[in-house]
Amino acid sequence: MSEMKYSKALKRLDEIIQRIENEEVDVDELSDRVKEAVGLIKMCKSKIDKAEMEVKQAVKDFDSENEEERD
Repeated sequence: MSEMKYSKALKRLDEIIQRIENEEVDVDELSDRVKEAVGLIKMCKSKIDKAEMEVKQAVKDFDSENEEERD
């Protein structure tokens, strides 16, 4: 699941939620779908956290370069 794209994971998560809300998931399958959803949420959160760190680092690097150019 870690190689899945963020947008694909969100789409799958939406599908699971829709099926549960529409009562299309029977009790035998419910536990598996909830576990899958939790895994997708964790993966999405991890991707968001990673992107946030990369953006912060890029901004920090940019600011550092601008300070060096001013000196």
